[in-house]
Amino acid sequence: MNKNEQKKIPEITIDPQKLKVMAALRDIKHVIVVASGKGGVGKTTVAVNIATSLATRGLKVGILDADITGPNVPKMVGLENERPAFDEKEKKILPLESTYGVKVISMEFLLQSKTDAVIWRGPLKMGAITQFLSDVKWGHLDYLIIDLPPGTSDEPLSIAQLIPKADGVVIVSTPQEVALLDVKKSINFVRKVGLKVLGLIENMSGLICPHCHKEINIFGKDGGKKAAEEFNIPFLGAIPIDPAIVPLSDEGKPFVGQTGESQTIFEKIVDNLIAEIKKNE
Repeated sequence: MNKNEQKKIPEITIDPQKLKVMAALRDIKHVIVVASGKGGVGKTTVAVNIATSLATRGLKVGILDADITGPNVPKMVGLENERPAFDEKEKKILPLESTYGVKVISMEFLLQSKTDAVIWRGPLKMGAITQFLSDVKWGHLDYLIIDLPPGTSDEPLSIAQLIPKADGVVIVSTPQEVALLDVKKSINFVRKVGLKVLGLIENMSGLICPHCHKEINIFGKDGGKKAAEEFNIPFLGAIPIDPAIVPLSDEGKPFVGQTGESQTIFEKIVDNLIAEIKKNE
């Protein structure tokens, strides 16, 4: 076979967006994605408190609010109505910092009003997420927490495509069957896009009556644990309904860092999460 007859070796091309994201995230040790199949299960509350728990341990942490059309992270960390600065020299957005030192970026920071509706199709959402990953000056972080919107649509797919080497995904659910149906779809989605499921957290898992001190299982019991067993994924723990969490979240105060049983339970869940991540190191 002469030179003219030799088969041409196909050129290897890499998506420039991925290259830009990889360069921006090179100083971030771990990326944890927090997801759910259904809205209203407390996913953002869990994401914010994971980030805060890690920060209170002396770690450098960031949280990316990837819910483009329903950004709630700023409200829960006391940064509502704030605006990020811009580094003219490096042409980077500077994330804001919560009371606990967690670096935060969110679409809410860029809206004229917090009640403005973001009416965007998929490509625009992916463009925004790409910018939040590549055009934000995250600096050195031990952990970047990404809070996804519910479902298996544009934002989750964008993250999976842009950060294929993320440590994995934490799934949040409540115990009732209607939530678990969607959670099971999320687990299958995560596996299909090649990410690891780090574990499942069952939120709103029972309420302790303040009068009789007995447990009331408003949304059922152990649904999340059973789903974790069914899919052979780690069950990270269950968070009970705590009436104190609602006013704290409305005031922009994560319940981690406060006192109470919920904090103790949640810290154990984060311990379990860190242990799962270390298994893969």
